[in-house]
Amino acid sequence: MHFDAECTAPGAACPACEVWSNRVHGSYLRFPADVPSAGRSVVLRLRVRRFACGNSGCARRTFIEQIPDLTRRHGQRTERLRSTLSSVGLALAGRADARLSSVLGVSVSRSTILCLVDALPEPEVPRVWSASTSTPPARAATTAPFSST
Repeated sequence: MHFDAECTAPGAACPACEVWSNRVHGSYLRFPADVPSAGRSVVLRLRVRRFACGNSGCARRTFIEQIPDLTRRHGQRTERLRSTLSSVGLALAGRADARLSSVLGVSVSRSTILCLVDALPEPEVPRVWSASTSTPPARAATTAPFSST
């Protein structure tokens, strides 16, 4: 399946100085890989625009628009495919995840999936209380289910 797409926003904010610009400097095509649909590969042909930054003091002269929840800077995959492969990598981690991804219709190596897993943010570590710490974690007030009177 082939899909042609382009952003219809009138402009974009510079990622360096966050000044809004609607001066289009040029455009080009990107072909980010996407999740297969109904067992068929999806070819996404995305036209992105390069904008000229309106801030004369900004170090960036031009910048590329990024489409939220679809692309990221220098990304070769859509965010949807990236999160799918990361989930598979977290569950299987190794050669099995590469085999499963090929069954899903996405051909990637195990090292690619491991790199995607490695790029995930670290999970928050839960706070644990032990007898050696001075104060226990705060608890919600509880009431007894039965009255003793």
